[in-house]
Amino acid sequence: MTAAGHEVLWTPPPGRVSASNISRYQRWLAAEKNVETTDFDSLWRWSIGDVETFWRSIWEYFDVIASTPAQTVLPDRRMPGARWFPGAELNWAENLLRHTDQTGPAIISVDETGTTGELSRTDLVAQVANLAAYFREIGVRPGDRIAAMLPNIAPTVVAVLAAASVGAVWSCCAPDFGVKGLVDRFAQIEPTVLIGVDGYQFNGKRIDRRDVFTALLDQLPTVRHAIVVANLGLPLDGAHRHDVADYADLVVGDAQPEYEQVPFDHPLWILYSSGTTGLPKGIVHSHGGILLEALKANALHYDLGPADRVFIAASTAWVVWNMLVDVMAVGATVITYDGSPTFGRPDHQFDICASHGATRFGTGAAYLTLCEKAGTRPGTDFDLSTLRSIMSTGSPLPDTTWRWVYDAVSADVHLGSDSGGTDVATGFIGANPLSPVRVGELQGPYLGVDVQAWNEAGAAVVGEVGEMVITEPMPSMPIYFWNDPDGRRYREAYFEVYPGVWRHGDWITMEADGGCVVHGRSDSTINRGGVRMGSADIYQAVEALPEIAEALVIGAELPNGGYHMPLFVVLRDGYDLDDALTEKIRTTIRRETSPRHVPDDIIDVPAVPTTRTGKRLEIPIKKLIQGVAPETAINLATVADTSTLDWYIDYAERFQHNRARSSTPS
Repeated sequence: MTAAGHEVLWTPPPGRVSASNISRYQRWLAAEKNVETTDFDSLWRWSIGDVETFWRSIWEYFDVIASTPAQTVLPDRRMPGARWFPGAELNWAENLLRHTDQTGPAIISVDETGTTGELSRTDLVAQVANLAAYFREIGVRPGDRIAAMLPNIAPTVVAVLAAASVGAVWSCCAPDFGVKGLVDRFAQIEPTVLIGVDGYQFNGKRIDRRDVFTALLDQLPTVRHAIVVANLGLPLDGAHRHDVADYADLVVGDAQPEYEQVPFDHPLWILYSSGTTGLPKGIVHSHGGILLEALKANALHYDLGPADRVFIAASTAWVVWNMLVDVMAVGATVITYDGSPTFGRPDHQFDICASHGATRFGTGAAYLTLCEKAGTRPGTDFDLSTLRSIMSTGSPLPDTTWRWVYDAVSADVHLGSDSGGTDVATGFIGANPLSPVRVGELQGPYLGVDVQAWNEAGAAVVGEVGEMVITEPMPSMPIYFWNDPDGRRYREAYFEVYPGVWRHGDWITMEADGGCVVHGRSDSTINRGGVRMGSADIYQAVEALPEIAEALVIGAELPNGGYHMPLFVVLRDGYDLDDALTEKIRTTIRRETSPRHVPDDIIDVPAVPTTRTGKRLEIPIKKLIQGVAPETAINLATVADTSTLDWYIDYAERFQHNRARSSTPS
């Protein structure tokens, strides 16, 4: 990081600090637990030094509803294998639906046409109770799987709460997945119930998905009952082996709320790894672990409560959607969205924030950069007076975009860049209400997360790039992977490099000021001449240039000690990759990073391929360049737009052909 990287953009005002949830929690700790902390760093150090007392305090402070409390918190800190709150019985949904005495809606539903609906807190409880009663009526039992092909709409929220209410295990994918991608995921878990949607809206079009739903019914033999949500009002035609129930009929009635009491570590939902190069792994989280993380993160890190409205235009295939639902744990209102995030104009999401009084806006870093490069000024064009915080996630936020937010959105917004993952359904490092916001830095670790940067010798380092590790267990770490009875795949994913220590796969720098910089995935690290570099550093330098829309850099090890490091760039309209621009890119990378970061080739490409959750396909493209066959290198079901791969497949073939010719003796 350069000195400029530590520039303070925003400091929380003293009044805002003293009124924050985290400050109230600190005062409670002092009064009830005799724990004195003066700032975020001292609170964090206590939280990782006395893990059991910290997590017990979260349970007590937020008054978790449990039919059976636990006598112990964490009998054994061993990873993997840590078991939290043994003996406790509770229900995640019951704790999320407890806030019926608060004013304001539970859910605000928005689509890209501007159509809006609201669901009150009492109506939400009633709909969940009625759908849960139907699940019980058809024989759903604790541990049974309910699979869903649904978009980010209110019925999806109702359905996950109803599934959890009966102790069933939820698993959801977005309706834009193809049949193969859905079957790859759902066939693993053998669901007994399938909930589908007739279609969804996107960029002014009504996308009919009835054929996908009926194909799923044919290809999932364990499904005994099917439900359809008539999102577009289309009739479900065609012969199939199921009588399909209408969701609208199932959420009305006079059923009373009933919440199955399950062990703390009872499975809540199954999420999926990106699966870019193989079958997606089913990642299983627990009722209790997700609940405690939701309470901690939303109240203490995001400073949310019953008066807040949270908007995230997240696909249901992205863990951020699950985190959106989790804001209900602190009584906040959920704003769902069905449609294109840039419908009509790049800053469309800010329009939604303004129209519905959002106090918190969560989005991918790429979206904020898109708005910046489009020259938008949301703070001028919309009334964002209610907006207090923005969460940027999914990838590192470029320095220029940090500054753009404070210039073009609001000078008094808490911008937090957060880094976590599907693996834990929360953050490891990110925002807090007490520390300054600095350019290019995440504010610090989450409470209860002992995150460190380790060098190659396995020693913690500060001010140096290292491997991100977590040295103490967290409640929301997966309880297991699906179909992994001996835990081998789980251990290989996180604990193979450092036994007993979670290795997440990111390069980070822990700064002396308490902040953190994320450099990119360590499993796609560029290793040139023995020097390891993060791709995010190159993206930050290149994508700050006005000529560049987006970029992709690959470092590919080749036979006989060879190495190839191309930089692929998508140009903005009106620009050509001539010699002058090529040299400008090289000079910028050399100046902003180092001479070793300068690529071998700079190549103009039509698009950068990404996963459905917006992550660049660095590893699959690297494998193509190394000569791996496309069908082996890439799982097409995980790719947002498969047509973006065609250019790279052709490039890799030409690259391999040219290498073969050059190595053939004349």
